[in-house]
This record gives sequence, C-alpha cells and structure tokens, in this order.
Amino acid sequence: MPTNRPPSTPDTAPPANGVLTQPLGTLPGSGGGMDRKLAKRRFPPKRIALIAGVVALVALVVYAALSQGGGRRLQVERDRLTISTVEEGAFQEYVAVTGTVLPERTVYLDAVVGGKVSEKLVEEGAMVTAGQPLLVLANDNLTLQMMSSEAQLQEQISTMRAQRLALDQNQLNLQQQLAQLDYDVTRLRRERDRLADLVDDGFVAQAEYERARDEYDYAVRRRELTREGFRNDSLSRALQLRQMDAALERLHRNLGLVQETMTNLVVRAPVSGQLTAFNAEPGQLIGQGARIGQVDVLDGYKVRVAVDEHYITRVAPGQAARTTVDGADYELTITTVYPEVRDGRFEVDMAFLGAPPAAIRRGQSLRLRLELGDPEQALLLARGGFFQTTGGNWAYVLTEDGSRAERRPIQLGRQNPQFYEVTEGLRPGDRVVTSSYDTFGDADVLVLQ
Repeated sequence: MPTNRPPSTPDTAPPANGVLTQPLGTLPGSGGGMDRKLAKRRFPPKRIALIAGVVALVALVVYAALSQGGGRRLQVERDRLTISTVEEGAFQEYVAVTGTVLPERTVYLDAVVGGKVSEKLVEEGAMVTAGQPLLVLANDNLTLQMMSSEAQLQEQISTMRAQRLALDQNQLNLQQQLAQLDYDVTRLRRERDRLADLVDDGFVAQAEYERARDEYDYAVRRRELTREGFRNDSLSRALQLRQMDAALERLHRNLGLVQETMTNLVVRAPVSGQLTAFNAEPGQLIGQGARIGQVDVLDGYKVRVAVDEHYITRVAPGQAARTTVDGADYELTITTVYPEVRDGRFEVDMAFLGAPPAAIRRGQSLRLRLELGDPEQALLLARGGFFQTTGGNWAYVLTEDGSRAERRPIQLGRQNPQFYEVTEGLRPGDRVVTSSYDTFGDADVLVLQ
C-alpha cells in the first residue's frame, strides 16, 4: 500500500545555455506529468545592454564628426529672419535728433512796476505793433509817491530860487559898495591934490593936508579889500549856482523817472510780432519784474535741438543738418551751441539755409539728421538686432547656395541710424542675418528651411 508523503519542494534545474526549465514534477508512480522546457527570451538583459552601448558609441561618433565638420547646427525658418546684403557706398555719420521750431527772435514782457490789472486790451495770439498798449495796471502807492515827489520838487525849487535871489542881492550890494568906494577914492584924491598945492603956498595948514591924505589912503585900501571880497564872492556864487543847477536838474530827472514809472502802468508791446504766453486777467495782482508774456518776431524761425552729451565734442557751429517737411528736403546749419548739460543733453540752435517751409509753425517738432562728418566710401551693413547679441564681433553669413548661415568673425566701425561701417570680415555681396540672435543659443550653423 503506497505511503502518503507531503509534496517535496520543487527542484529548479540550473539554466543551461540560457534555457530555463520548469520545476521538476513528482517522481514516477506519483501520478505527475512529464517535465516541460520554457522557450528562450528574444532580448535578454545582456543583449539589451550590449545594443544600448553600441548605439551610444555610434551617437558619440556622429556627434564628434558633426563637431569637427560644421559645428552645432540649428534649423530655423528663413521667413523669420532678416537678411541684408553688404554693399559698398557713401557712409554718412549722423545722429537722429528732434528739434522744436522757435521764432528767430523773442522779446519778453516783464512788469516794470507792480500793480493790479485794471484792463486787458489784447488777447493772447494777436498780432501787435511796437508801442501798442496791451495791459493797464493800477497802483495807488505809486500814485501817492509821485504826488509826494512832485510836492518835494516844487518845495526844493522854491528854496533854490530864494537862495539864488539872495546870492544875486549880495552881489548887487558888493557892486554898489565898489561903485561908492571908486567915487570916494576919486573925490579924496582930488581933495588931497588940491590941498597939496595950497599947503606949499602956505594957504592951508599941514595938518589939514595930512588928514586929506590919510582919508584918501584909507579909501584906496577899503576899495582893494572890497574888490578882493567881491572876486571871492563871485567865485563862490558861481560854484553855488552850478551846484544848485545840478541839484535842480537831478530833481527834474527824478520827477521824470517817477512820471515814467507811472507811464509803465500801461504795458506796451516792445516790438511788432505775435503776442504769446500772455497770462494776465482783470483783477490779478502782478508783482514787479513778473513775466506776463512775450512777443515773437515772425521775420524768421530757428530750430532748437537737444543732443546727447556723448556728441558734445563733435558738435560745433557751421555743421549741417537735414529734415523733411511735407515731402520736401530742407538743409539747416548750427548757429549756436549752448555748452550747459542738463539731464545728459545739451542744446543747439539751427537756422534754415534758404526759405523755411511755408507751413511751419512755432512749437512744431521736426525730425532732423545731424551730420557729424563728411561722407566717405565704405562697406555698409544694415542695422539690426544682431548687434545687441554679438556687439559687432561676429555674425551669421549665408553660404553661396543660401542653404546655411555660418558664424563668422567680423569687425564693425562707425554707425548711423541706418548702417554699420564694416571694417573686417565681410565683402561686398555677402548676405548677413541681421535680425536678433536671441533664440539661436550657441549654434555655429543655421540650417535655413
């Protein structure tokens, strides 16, 4: 009778030649089936690892071949690129600037005296003539001051007239005294001479003669002293009269200034032209020296331009500039350079060579090309966004068939808003990708599609 045993642990046959076998069945007589072989795996792990290594090796070889024969490549769409051709032509170095049209001459209106606006006679923008009243001011303090000055002047004039009258009276008295002394000297001389003849004949006493002689000598002495005083008084009188005349003239001049100040209460146009920036309304208080407007002389125009301080050493009077207005070209020249730099810019004034545009107006903006030198023959490459990436040290240049663009070292020189000056690396006819390189990375070759 058979003995029951627990099933034994299946024995696993070792792999041979890569073939795995199923676990062995039960022993004969136990009722188990025949032993079975499992099929071989098509891609065992070792073979997969081998294939992966071969593929990596091939990829490495291909990459090395590409690196040595053309560098890193990047496929780009031709329609998204800007391609420019290198040309030989006249290079004009200039800078694009913006100018503002101004009148050739402007005269400002400042309040000579302060006051309250009592009447506004002209509106802003009107054409005015020289001397035309524009504004009337009222100033009560100034009116009182003028009245006081007039009163003081009249008082001082009266005082000086009295002084002049006193001087004239004193001079007249001295003249009368001299006349009297001349008469006395003449009379006493005759009496002395007559007594001298009589004293010799014994008809007159010697004492009487000596008295007559002494009176004559005394009269002569008084006349000399009076004449000396008259001369000194005349000199002093002349000096005092000159001083009084000068003082009187000053008083009249001061009164004239006060009266002129009163006339300045009426603001008048200093020149003929267009009244602009006229900021004054009835009842408004305007201080002395305040600017209330300006008159633009419209005989001609100038253009004031702000230029970057980078060009301050290259800009001078006489340089040319060009602009286009209504389809017509106009040439200008620099007349004045203002050396003061504000906010990184300095200003210049330009004048039109010839007649300015007919439709030009004050305050209009003009786009100008300020020339920094004379035109010169050079290789020209159009400006583009590539410069921000390369700094002008290299560029992608198309091959002859136009299928690729290869990286090439170049050198750029001067520039203007349209072109770069090519100094090295390019020839006439070369086609260059001038659009931005920001998306190209480190590619050495661009494959154009």
